[in-house]
Amino acid sequence: MTGNSGNNNGQKEGQLTLHYPMMSRDNYAAWAIKMRVFMLAQGVWDAVEPRTSNTVVDPKRDMMALATIYQGIPEDLLLSLSEKKSAKEAWDALKTMFMGTDKVKTARIQTLKTEFEALKMKESEEIDQFTVKVNNIVSTIRALGDTIEESYVVKKLLRAVPSKFLQIASTLEQFGDLEMMTVEEVVGRLKAHEERMKGHEEKDD
Repeated sequence: MTGNSGNNNGQKEGQLTLHYPMMSRDNYAAWAIKMRVFMLAQGVWDAVEPRTSNTVVDPKRDMMALATIYQGIPEDLLLSLSEKKSAKEAWDALKTMFMGTDKVKTARIQTLKTEFEALKMKESEEIDQFTVKVNNIVSTIRALGDTIEESYVVKKLLRAVPSKFLQIASTLEQFGDLEMMTVEEVVGRLKAHEERMKGHEEKDD
């Protein structure tokens, strides 16, 4: 449902109303990804992340970016940002608040990578449920500034599936180009296999 340009939940861009995601204590990584896209769409992201150290940020864009950040945070965080004069200062403060200093960040990345390696899909789980777990960890690692290659995630997915997916996983490993394959492609193949298996089970019943 679209709102008017004065709506606190969104900003009207032509016919498009942007509904800002609200940050909570445990969704910073996903929130930051969405907000970056929103600010890129509005043409104000360079206020948060200038292209070069010498880039002069337009004050009007800076205020627009700062207003966008304010739209997406709960009231209890407003006081923490009240002294910040620019969008970059506010963004960096939130990042430090939720991601920690470099030392804490490095430790967090290591913990997440260990968690990622230990992931195993249960027999009772569906592909969609397991993919959400994988994507959450990968998104957080990337938001923390670490690189995690698509092919690495693809190989992990194929290693983590239970025995009922062994046939399709082996086929993809042998005949697919895992270096070029996307996570979405692999998930699509696994889901198709899952649906076929469900069809066979229904017939057997």
